Amino acid sequence: MNRVKIIQDSKVIKLLADPVRRELLRLLSIQPLTETQLSERLNLKKSSTGYHLQALREAGLIKIWRTRVGTYGILEKFYKPTADFFIIDWDKVPLSLKRYFLYNHLERLRGMLSALQLFAEEEGKEIKINSDELIELAEEVAKTIPEVGRRYQNVESDLDREMLIIRIYSETLRNVLSKEKWRKLIEKIRKPHTIDVEAPINS
Repeated sequence: MNRVKIIQDSKVIKLLADPVRRELLRLLSIQPLTETQLSERLNLKKSSTGYHLQALREAGLIKIWRTRVGTYGILEKFYKPTADFFIIDWDKVPLSLKRYFLYNHLERLRGMLSALQLFAEEEGKEIKINSDELIELAEEVAKTIPEVGRRYQNVESDLDREMLIIRIYSETLRNVLSKEKWRKLIEKIRKPHTIDVEAPINS
C-alpha cells in the first residue's frame, strides 16, 4: 500500500466531496471493516453503504483486503484504503468545490496555530492573524501540501498514519511560513534554536 496518493482526477475529487465517503475512508484507515460493520457504525442502510463502497473502489481509493465466510455461510469482504493519506491536488479542484476542501485545511491549520499560540503565550506574546489572512494561509497550505506529499509517496516508514499526516502538515506549514509574507507570524515568538523556519547553516 502506498503511504500517500495525490488525487488529480477531477471525478475522484468530486467523489471525495461527499462527507459519507470521507468518513468511510477515515474508518477504514483505522482498521479494515466489512460493509455490515460500516453500516452499523454510520447508521446507514447496507444498500447505501454498498453504493459508496463501490464508488470508492472503482475510483481506486479502497480495495478488498481479505474475505471470510461469516454467519450463515455469507462471504464477508473486509475493505481497506489503498493509501494511508490521500492528498487532493488543489490546482485540480473544481472551483465549485474549493470552499469545501479549503474548510478541511482551515480546521487543521487552526489546530496547528493553536499549538503555536500556546508557545507564544509562554513568551508573553500572541499570534495575530485575522480571518482573511487565515483563509489565505489555508490556501497556501492547500497548494503546497501536494508538493510535500509527493516526497512521501514511495518512502518506507515506520510512522503510523496519524504521525505521517502530522509530519506532512508540519513540513508543509514550515515551507509556507518560510515565505516572506508569513515569516512574521512566528518570528515574533521564536526562541533561539526553536521553530527555525530557515535555520542558517554555519560555515
